[in-house]
Amino acid sequence: MPEGPSVRKFQLLTSPFVGQVVAKVGGSSRKLNVNGLNALRLQDSQVHGKNLYLAFVAAEGPLGPTSEETALQREAACGAHCPAQGGQGQICAPHPKHPHSQDEELQEPQHSRSEAPDEAEGPGNWLRIHFGMFGSVRANEFSRANRANKRGDWKDPVPRLVLHFESGGFLVFYNCRMLWCSSPRADPASDILSVEFHRGRALRALRVPDPICYTLLDQRYFSGLGNIIKNEILYLARIHPLTPGSLLAPSDLEHLLDCAIQFSSEWLHNKLRGQGLHPQVYQKEQCPLGHPLMKGTFGPSGGFKRLTWWCPQCQPAVLPGDGHPSPVT
Repeated sequence: MPEGPSVRKFQLLTSPFVGQVVAKVGGSSRKLNVNGLNALRLQDSQVHGKNLYLAFVAAEGPLGPTSEETALQREAACGAHCPAQGGQGQICAPHPKHPHSQDEELQEPQHSRSEAPDEAEGPGNWLRIHFGMFGSVRANEFSRANRANKRGDWKDPVPRLVLHFESGGFLVFYNCRMLWCSSPRADPASDILSVEFHRGRALRALRVPDPICYTLLDQRYFSGLGNIIKNEILYLARIHPLTPGSLLAPSDLEHLLDCAIQFSSEWLHNKLRGQGLHPQVYQKEQCPLGHPLMKGTFGPSGGFKRLTWWCPQCQPAVLPGDGHPSPVT
């Protein structure tokens, strides 16, 4: 599924439509009454971790402040550290391409802890959008197939929701679940791409005795961090994925957190420039140093298991009791 940087880009694609009125709707969604969006005004657009939230109000009602207006000072203070702010006014729709692009082929279908969509929370004016595998948002264009599928058919992807606005522009949403809710249910302090990200709380979470690869996918502390980011930052920090966090030195945890923030921010910047992701270990056979990689499926008991790639030479295991790297894999 799309990770934090991808959903941030989706939000930037929707933000130019804030304040506009929906003139026509379409799409294949069966759980959402898409016709109910007709004649509503898009009031706000927010992103929290891996979820996109769109607020709608009656067109004749007051528009009210958007999240950008109410948080202007906070966003301005983030400067270059906040990738979502830079270049927002310059976002343009990506070129049409097959939904299985290089970036999207890296996505996985499983959900991490605390990130799967919940049941409907009752009436509300916020539409919560959670993207599945190959989920995406397009602005003023539809996704087109550039190759035949396995059955030899040239079929364009079917959008889940299409919003046509009175201005003439439109938004297209693919492969996503949509539920109405009363407000965005998220904690910005857990969002790795938010200026409100709570570093201290994240470090405390990393110190638990669970394998570090489990903790990194816990959306309560690392909202927006997915399996691609997990694999890449563990390699960058030279940490074995099954190392209990309690065995790592504070400096190692600090470095791992630095890698998470920097990698996520750079991935977002690359997306905004139309550049793809070039992973070092994710879905690779060798690390950049030429060492053979190992692959395993790890996850907490009773939870989702995720594919993990690591280099046993660059990321040696740590044995309990000695605190020193060991060649054990």
